[in-house]
Amino acid sequence: MRGVMSVREAMAIAEEAGLDLVEISPNAEPPVCKVLDYGKYKYEMQKKAAEARKKQKVIELKEIKLRPTIDDHDFGIKMKAATAFLKDGDKVKVTMRFRGREMAHQEIAHDVFTKVRAELDPYGKVESEPSFEGRQMIMIMAAK
Repeated sequence: MRGVMSVREAMAIAEEAGLDLVEISPNAEPPVCKVLDYGKYKYEMQKKAAEARKKQKVIELKEIKLRPTIDDHDFGIKMKAATAFLKDGDKVKVTMRFRGREMAHQEIAHDVFTKVRAELDPYGKVESEPSFEGRQMIMIMAAK
C-alpha cells in the first residue's frame, strides 16, 4: 500500500523493482494498480478461468422417442434411460410420434404421458406440459 500517487511515480517504482505496473480495477476512483510481473499475473488469471470452466455443468436436452402403442418392456427401457439423464442433471424431451390413424386415438397418448410422468416423478418435474406439434406430442422434464 503506497497510497495515492501519480502515474509517473508508480511507473518509476515498478521499473526500480524490475516489474510491471498493472491496472487492477480501472473503474475505481482513483484507479487501483499493483506492481507485479504481468506474465505471471496473466497466467494466474488463465488458471482461474480454466478452473471456473471445469466446475461448470452444461445442461443438455436429451430426447426419448415413444410410440402410442409402445410395449411394457420397451417402455421400461426408455424410462431407465430417461431416469439416468435426469440423475445426470440433463433435461429430457419426451416425444411421441403418430402415424396414420393413430391421431384419432389421442387418449392413448395421454395415458402413456401420464405413465411417463408417474415413472419419472421422483427424479424430475414437468417443465412443459404435453402439447402437439404437427404429428407429434412433446413434453419436457427437468431434473429436480
